[in-house]
Amino acid sequence: MTDEVIARIEPLVRSLFDEYVGPVTAALNAHDVEQWDSLGHVQFIVLVEQEFGIRFGMGEIAELKNIGELAALIQRKR
Repeated sequence: MTDEVIARIEPLVRSLFDEYVGPVTAALNAHDVEQWDSLGHVQFIVLVEQEFGIRFGMGEIAELKNIGELAALIQRKR
């Protein structure tokens, strides 16, 4: 199920951070993507919320370390 969520997240990463050409895996984090700054992070979270029809609390977002943790959080909220 996590792979399915990551597969839906991948196009969001590729669209927003268009210079990133590496793999989108569970281990991917902001340090791996040059364009992923604080504004990019907010934009990314909004895109994810829209894609999955969910809302995140500030505390939830602050605790995330990578895409895998984001995918797990999405699964819990669905």
